[in-house]
Amino acid sequence: MRRPRLLAYVTSLFLAIGLALTGAAAAQASTGSYVALGDSYSSGVGAGNYISSSGSCNRSTNAYPYLWQASHAPSSFSFMACGGAVTTDVINNQLGALNSSTSLVSISIGGNDAGFADVMTNCVIDSDSGCLSRIATAKAYIDSTLPGRLDTVYNAIRAKAPSARVVVLGYPRFYKLGTTLCLGLSEAKRSAINGAADYMDAALAKRAANHGFAFGDPRSTFSGHEICSGDSWLHSVNWLSVNESYHPTAAGQSGGYLPLLNSLA
Repeated sequence: MRRPRLLAYVTSLFLAIGLALTGAAAAQASTGSYVALGDSYSSGVGAGNYISSSGSCNRSTNAYPYLWQASHAPSSFSFMACGGAVTTDVINNQLGALNSSTSLVSISIGGNDAGFADVMTNCVIDSDSGCLSRIATAKAYIDSTLPGRLDTVYNAIRAKAPSARVVVLGYPRFYKLGTTLCLGLSEAKRSAINGAADYMDAALAKRAANHGFAFGDPRSTFSGHEICSGDSWLHSVNWLSVNESYHPTAAGQSGGYLPLLNSLA
């Protein structure tokens, strides 16, 4: 066999082996044990159809973890995500379902640590300068404190689930800018809030990469479906259910988050 043909044959063989191994890993993640960790963006606050036994955690059957397990039928599914959770809540209350046989873990966490609810409250009721000042405080926290908290969570996940595929999910931009469809918040506030989401996602992506975890960026999947877009997958201020404000709707979970987990699991 001539050298070029031999080289082509060997290259094709290694490519086939690599694809087979990748397929096997994906199959293992799909059929093994799946544990869903995190905050309200993973529990499904805002998506309705809450599981009564989940209490104030407001876990929804419309949330992306529940939808993923329904279509992939993992060998076991532990839905641990909880509305309002911060990194210490994950450490103290959510890691019990992890073990050496866990093959897939998903998590969204960090927004509450950085003061997500307080930021939005300030931006809704305060002046432009007050909103921007509170966002600056949140960014300073993301720089100084959040990385260490994320490292603690990610290290604990890896220690308890050493073989798992771990997918970290970020947060979408809230607003479509430059549209006349928006009432309430000024353009300056909306732009600053979007910038804060970018800042948070950059920090999450960096920490995830440092731990060898996959990062799912919902800014891409939510593009065109922000508040003020005319087809929003996010709640604006909801005075009847305040805790659902600025959270994904059922369409946001199925159209914004589920495709990310499907592509990365």
